[in-house]
Amino acid sequence: MKTIDEMLSLDLLTPEQHQQIGDWIAEADSPEAILQMPTDLWQAVERASEIMGVDADLLRPPALDAGGVVPG
Repeated sequence: MKTIDEMLSLDLLTPEQHQQIGDWIAEADSPEAILQMPTDLWQAVERASEIMGVDADLLRPPALDAGGVVPG
């Protein structure tokens, strides 16, 4: 939910899209159920994710100092 909240705050989703997506996620009882979200909502999430660079963040290797552990 944090990601779609950020998408809303950046005006990448309309308040109506945000509400519909949030409701869908809240009512889904499995990841498979989330994947059944209507096409127009998926497209809105995909556009916003692309603008935010979400995919690039997910593909970036973890930082060596992840978790506050710095090799010494």
